[in-house]
Amino acid sequence: MSMVPARYQHPEVIQAALRESVIAIVGMSNKPARASHAIGQYLQSHRYRIIPVNPREQEVLGEACYPTLADAPGVPGVVNVFREPAAAPAIAQAAVAVGAKFLWLQLGVISEAAAEIAEAGGLQVIMDRCIKVEHARYPQLAQPGTG
Repeated sequence: MSMVPARYQHPEVIQAALRESVIAIVGMSNKPARASHAIGQYLQSHRYRIIPVNPREQEVLGEACYPTLADAPGVPGVVNVFREPAAAPAIAQAAVAVGAKFLWLQLGVISEAAAEIAEAGGLQVIMDRCIKVEHARYPQLAQPGTG
């Protein structure tokens, strides 16, 4: 297992990402037992607008679910990735294409290639961190759009 460079876990970048109000969750499941579902529900309960992205779902947590990031309306501030690392570079390309500000690879999703693509496209990258755990670490960020 490779060590994730500290620059992908910088507290200031994490806090900046958590100040965004719209989070696209790529790989979000409609199954309550899945981490992506529980974390999407947590983010909704903290007033984030979530955009579920999964070609196998129609609706998740009352939100329309889109097959790809390109199909989703608007521009998410954060693209949060719940997919295997091999899928991350293509998601990074899509995040650049839609104009997101942050690519957040969930705990265990480690892809240097995805990080390079995102950074080359102007995005900041968080890798191998859980957005729910990080949000709970910064209670002052409980309401998005406050920073």
